[in-house]
Amino acid sequence: MRGAAALEAYPYDRLVRLRAVANQHAGGCVDLSLGDPCDPPPPAAVAALGGSGAEAAYPRSVGTPAFRAAAADWLARRCGAEVAADDVAACVGTKELVATLPRLLQLQGQEGDTVLFPAVAYPTYAMGAALAGLRALAVPLAADGQLDLAAINPSDADRAICLWVNSPANPTGALADLGAVAAWGRQRGVVVCSDECYVEFVWDRPPQGPPLRGHTILAHGAEGVVCLHSLSKRSNFAGMRAGFYTGDAELVGFLAQARRHLGLMVPGPVQAAAAAALNDDAHVEAQRRRYRRRLELLSSLLEGLGLRAPLPAGAFYLWVAAPDGDAWALAERLAAEAGMLVSPGEFYGTAGAGHIRVSATAPEDRLALLADRLATV
Repeated sequence: MRGAAALEAYPYDRLVRLRAVANQHAGGCVDLSLGDPCDPPPPAAVAALGGSGAEAAYPRSVGTPAFRAAAADWLARRCGAEVAADDVAACVGTKELVATLPRLLQLQGQEGDTVLFPAVAYPTYAMGAALAGLRALAVPLAADGQLDLAAINPSDADRAICLWVNSPANPTGALADLGAVAAWGRQRGVVVCSDECYVEFVWDRPPQGPPLRGHTILAHGAEGVVCLHSLSKRSNFAGMRAGFYTGDAELVGFLAQARRHLGLMVPGPVQAAAAAALNDDAHVEAQRRRYRRRLELLSSLLEGLGLRAPLPAGAFYLWVAAPDGDAWALAERLAAEAGMLVSPGEFYGTAGAGHIRVSATAPEDRLALLADRLATV
């Protein structure tokens, strides 16, 4: 079939063999390969899900007034970013927006044939380009994990329909200079798409004021940017598929209208639950403490094996260099010796092939089992 070659195998399907190896251990595989939340969502959100009365009618594609207001209030309270609720729109989890946004930007009239994205990144940025029939071009990373904007060839910048940035970054945990990225896009007329789904998990936060001030691209203005936020990580809400986007009012308005024609709607009860989750910060602080404990434990366990596993600047992954650069060999070793399943870095681009990603999303009892196993290695 024409075009089928562009749809590569889903990366995590390649771990079937290693999962079988890890499952041979007593107690089975300790899966640290996926960023799949395991902790409970906030009780207020669960209660709202079952008591919204919003089951019968079609939900608003752009989002209910309550959901949009809660998102705008959260941005102001947590990030110090003032946006109008009318400039916020709902999405069915941010992954579907990541995958469809390049095509929608084409329809909006953005010229070009190229989607720029970080060379080590979530694979859906490149897949969104492929699904739109566009050229996906990886932007090199500097040694500190920042996008090397100076390395973008001017001819490629001229062809760009958008530039993706992810901060904190999956899988590296690096924090981007979002002001520099926004300025680069505005100078060249390139839409900047800022994926901020891990923003609640920045580990070096200011002691006063909004805890995440400066960690959203909106701190540098909304012109020419689309900013994406998800409840999947913040509120352990991945199964509900709820997110939102905001930024340039003209872009947000067009995207909301196009998505309405596509029938993309967050279910009404989910919108009610998402609003309740956004209005509650206490559960996020508890989740931050959980992830920090898990990251510190996993870092200690891996360094006990002679690996370098530094804590990230943000998000809840360890980005670990493999000895001799052979990530698959390291992944096989961890599966065989400890029943531990991790992701080889090539899942996030060829530039990541010398690393593994270790997710801190497993519950404490599974990590305790892993620690017991590693104590004998």
